[in-house]
Amino acid sequence: MRDLLTRLRYRIVPDHVLGEILAKNWIDNAIPFVILVATLAIFEALIPGLLTVRGLGGMAAQFGELLLVTLAMTVVMLAGGIDLSVGSVFALANFVTLALFNMLGWPILVVIPVVLACGAAVGIVNGILIGYLRLRAFLTTLVSLIIVRSIVDMLILAYAVKVARPTTRSAIWDFISFSKIGGLPASLWAAIAVAIVLHLMLTRLRPGWRILAVGGSRRSAYNAGLPVRRTVATTYVISGVLSAAAGIFYASRLNAAGSDTGVGLEVLALTAAVVGGNSLGGGRGSVFKAVLGAIIVLIVSNSLIRLGLPTGGSSFVLGLVLLAAVAIDVRWLKNRAKVLSRVYVAPTYLSLAPSPETAERSASPYAVNDKLRDVELIGLGEIEGPEDPILDAEGHLYSGTRQGDIVRFLAPDHRRRELFVHTGGHPLGMAFDKAGNLVACIAGMGLYAIAPDRTVTKLSDQTNRSWFSVIDDSRMRLADDLDIAPDGRIFFSEATIRFDMSEWMVDALEARGNGRIICFDPRNGSTRTVIPKLRFPNGICMARDGQSFFFAETWGCSISRYWFAGPKQGRREIVIPDLPGYPDNINRASDGGYWLALVGMRTPMFDMALRRPDVRKRMVERVAPDEWLFPNMNSGCVVKFDESGRITDCLWDRHGVNHPMITSMREDRGWLYLGGVSNNRIGRYRIPGADPGWTAAASYRGDKP
Repeated sequence: MRDLLTRLRYRIVPDHVLGEILAKNWIDNAIPFVILVATLAIFEALIPGLLTVRGLGGMAAQFGELLLVTLAMTVVMLAGGIDLSVGSVFALANFVTLALFNMLGWPILVVIPVVLACGAAVGIVNGILIGYLRLRAFLTTLVSLIIVRSIVDMLILAYAVKVARPTTRSAIWDFISFSKIGGLPASLWAAIAVAIVLHLMLTRLRPGWRILAVGGSRRSAYNAGLPVRRTVATTYVISGVLSAAAGIFYASRLNAAGSDTGVGLEVLALTAAVVGGNSLGGGRGSVFKAVLGAIIVLIVSNSLIRLGLPTGGSSFVLGLVLLAAVAIDVRWLKNRAKVLSRVYVAPTYLSLAPSPETAERSASPYAVNDKLRDVELIGLGEIEGPEDPILDAEGHLYSGTRQGDIVRFLAPDHRRRELFVHTGGHPLGMAFDKAGNLVACIAGMGLYAIAPDRTVTKLSDQTNRSWFSVIDDSRMRLADDLDIAPDGRIFFSEATIRFDMSEWMVDALEARGNGRIICFDPRNGSTRTVIPKLRFPNGICMARDGQSFFFAETWGCSISRYWFAGPKQGRREIVIPDLPGYPDNINRASDGGYWLALVGMRTPMFDMALRRPDVRKRMVERVAPDEWLFPNMNSGCVVKFDESGRITDCLWDRHGVNHPMITSMREDRGWLYLGGVSNNRIGRYRIPGADPGWTAAASYRGDKP
């Protein structure tokens, strides 16, 4: 009864959803969004009518100006800096705009670029001092604030009256000042356009990626060859231009220059950027967060004024808001990884069939022996991680490596080797198609084809997304093994959608259906998921009927068969339900059977732990990762089965000298070639009585069974 209740509880409650939500990048926006909702609710209760069209419309022009300055501050912060001079540049732009247009009568189309150039000039000075001369950003921009503010005060003292008297008229200036598009002022439309451009730059373009990389770690960015100094300097130029643009719209709205113009604006912009969720440390943030923060700060500051707080009250409240935002930012940045590590791994209930006997000299077909004792070794110490060796029609041996290479050992003795191609990821399962292309599953990259002339082509790296999945499962994370159907369709397994190659063993702690089998059809280039929610699907091998394939579920310790064509199309049945170990790759044998690698052997302790997800959950929360209980992957074997699932042969290396971990095997010309994802060699075993002329290529062509 307890097992039944446990099974039902973990089947009904989706424990993994919380971890998937916290792992999403957009979760950082949740905190400022909650703050925004709370702010609107509080001030709507205190000021009736605040959230009406009329109430919000009065703040639209101010919002456009504040948003531009907030975006200016955000760009600098993303690169790991700070710009306290934005308020002074704002005031300078306001005065220069009025002086050139009202007092000197310059055309507005000339005034705007000149004013923007003034803002850029201040940004260039800050950028050179901070980016190239490596001065402290806080002190440097504080000095810029004081100097620029002093210049503005002196100019206002001399020309305040003259700049406020327009000497000319301009339809463009009147449009900027008074006209609205769709009920919104021109300043807000300009701010929205700038926000869109900055968002595209930060998320889609190289300059934006460089800004985030520099903000994340300047030393690492420098070691990667990025122009750190130029990138930092560029952010201050952008900040100066955006602050000047905000000053132009302020001048068009009020047509006045005073000594208090822009005073405290740097605090508002900094508060907005931080409240929105942009990190003070750099490298983490977005334009959307800046927009949220600007809305929050504008509503708070305007509402406090309308509530009639005494002098200094508004600044005091904004200071508290900034302090709270900084505290949340620091604590969230420090503890998010800890929280995520505690909740992301979500074990579920799994009860395996009883494990068959493997004792030596027992009557079990899995009985331990020492047939692999004298396996010949190929490439010992020359390769790392040969997960799935394969041979071509000429007998050359190909193998992927952990460094992202595919190495070719030349026939007939396989002593000489050469670099066939570099892929960039770890090649796992491989197969040759009818045209002689080597098709490979590459961890973290997807499905690729390598032509005989060594041209690498991406076939697919994404599939259809699940309707009710929180995690974006359209992108492939761990494409594992494949086989090619007679009609050219490629069926391949993705072992898990939740963990990367470096964390594949953690998937065993969940024992959840995180994997799937996917079909790529080269006839139309489509990719779709065929079988979802599998427990680490691994090996795939086409059956000889040309209408079905066998596949392994590693954590399920079972082999299943799926019909993709014919009268049984869509049907799935379990062929071997109770393996004594964890199955990996499957390949054809010359006698009509199928070879299967057992990458590790089951243990009573881990089998029991699979029935106790609560124990595994507490282990993940309280025990260091290097002390977690994992499946036994220190020893394995190779078995052969027929189409009914009957075991016909079993090969062990009893002392674990040659191949302690076996993830794949290929029969070719009377030999069995052994691979292991954790090995530094390829094994070659002479199969007694095997057909010396049989090759997998001939079997797939139909020349041999």
